[in-house]
Amino acid sequence: MQDFKHTNWYKDVVFYQIYPRSFCDSNKDGIGDIQGIISKLDYLKDLGIGAIWLSPVYDSPQYDNGYDIANYRDIWKPFGTMDDMKQLIKECHKRDIKLVMDLVVNHTSNEHAWFKSAISDPNSPYRDYYIIKKGKNNGKKPPNNWDSCFGGSAWTRIGDSDEYYLHLFAKEQPDLNWENPKVRKEVVDILRFWMDLGIDGFRCDVITLISKDQRYKNDSSMVLRGKKYYVNGPLLHEYLKMLYEHAYKDYDVTTIGETMMGKLKDIKQLVNPEHKELDMAFNFSHTDVDNYLGVKYLYRKFKLTRFKKRLAESQYALASINAWNTLFIENHDQRRSAGRFGTDLEKYRVKSAKSLATSYFLLQGTPFIYQGQEIGMQNMDYTSIADFKDVEVNNMYKTVQESKLLKKIMGKHLFDTSRDNARTPMQWDNSYYAGFSEVEPWLKVNANKNIINVKDSLNDSDSILNYYKKLIKIKKKYDVVRDGEFKLLYPHNNKLFIYTRENQKHIMLVIASFSKKNAKNVMKNKLKGYELLLSNDPHNDLDVIHPYEARVYLKSKVQVVINKRIQDK
Repeated sequence: MQDFKHTNWYKDVVFYQIYPRSFCDSNKDGIGDIQGIISKLDYLKDLGIGAIWLSPVYDSPQYDNGYDIANYRDIWKPFGTMDDMKQLIKECHKRDIKLVMDLVVNHTSNEHAWFKSAISDPNSPYRDYYIIKKGKNNGKKPPNNWDSCFGGSAWTRIGDSDEYYLHLFAKEQPDLNWENPKVRKEVVDILRFWMDLGIDGFRCDVITLISKDQRYKNDSSMVLRGKKYYVNGPLLHEYLKMLYEHAYKDYDVTTIGETMMGKLKDIKQLVNPEHKELDMAFNFSHTDVDNYLGVKYLYRKFKLTRFKKRLAESQYALASINAWNTLFIENHDQRRSAGRFGTDLEKYRVKSAKSLATSYFLLQGTPFIYQGQEIGMQNMDYTSIADFKDVEVNNMYKTVQESKLLKKIMGKHLFDTSRDNARTPMQWDNSYYAGFSEVEPWLKVNANKNIINVKDSLNDSDSILNYYKKLIKIKKKYDVVRDGEFKLLYPHNNKLFIYTRENQKHIMLVIASFSKKNAKNVMKNKLKGYELLLSNDPHNDLDVIHPYEARVYLKSKVQVVINKRIQDK
């Protein structure tokens, strides 16, 4: 059972993810900030947003844009101050918007006081806060062959000693040693600090990596060696239960896990309500349909049948244990969905974005919108590695250049899969810097700001933005979107994504085209009693579903029962 303070509010809201350095610059330094976020809260309220997921704003040297934390109880100065953060919490709550922060506790920054002490003194009390092991051959080689997720070795030597520290990401992001109870106590204290300030929960960054197999054995895997020894490690569930028991259970908060490289069976364990570990988890299986082995650089062509199969698998699996899904198609680590799951051809750009939105938004779970997704922002047309700021793509570029094989397999996809594609400044209007700032931003503004921006979208009744508003209203109005049973129809149809949601009162039917060609309306003879709630096409032909057309139908089961009784009489 849920603790009495928990209301499960996360099941009734739509989340909006804010990547702060790219959202809105209030002080003219080219970097987004907290006051910029505050200035746009009314926009989010008008959109229908009920909760914000805020990417890291903690004090950080910003080697990985805030996912390298130097002080968990302070704010990076270009973003603002603790007073600004308290004001943001207050202003969100004034508008009935929850605020969820990123929790990054698999690793810290190498500028954190703990790490500085740990590597400067072998006898430091913080030495065991990190994973430090003796190298091989008198320190000439790392302790094992594990790879960093950002390319290269996962180990960095400490000076000229024979010891190395582990970093599953950049060398500036040393991994914490969760085997140490003092580390776990530090994390609990951090959580309670922020929840006492009014934070409504945490999106837990790479949380499934915090437990490592203590044997630290070599790995013979072809891709990302070491992962089988730290993804969903042996004590992961014990650690998450501990966080719930010592922190979360005393507050009405939500927890959302990033299940990096996780399988569906593992996710079920994490979000099973009886286990009290996480409320929700991001399952990336559907966003990995255009690559091999979950490696985004190993490109393969998008297939709708694969996409809807992965989404349906999650729907069925989590429903079987009364668990809750996260629904998303973009975030700060994923390139834009336009041209990826839909088309970015100008002829169909708007219709495709609406169809894609319809396809995922009305599934069972909590929808997430990433900043700019609601106006159809697109990837940048980067042509040189010099255009990129992201540490991941810069490191991978160096790794790929050193191998002819990797260069052939992955080289041409590095740029179009880079995280920077999702991190370009928010396009508020068509001014020189897109209304994001009055000075040159930290990352290039997309030139298509002239046709894709919030100001024009608000004034266009047929815009993607206004379509999202309609979807959000439908989600809030009809209980069937919250509690209706999911059923996938026509799983092998390679043009249409069709499913129903059904509860005791209603049946909702969703049809979304992913094709630039007309498709046969396979539901033609099954629409009796249905009312058309929403469509992105003015025609809605009975026989044909037009390119990238979407329709949402609703049928009242109460009326069906009444009609049946009349017929029986």
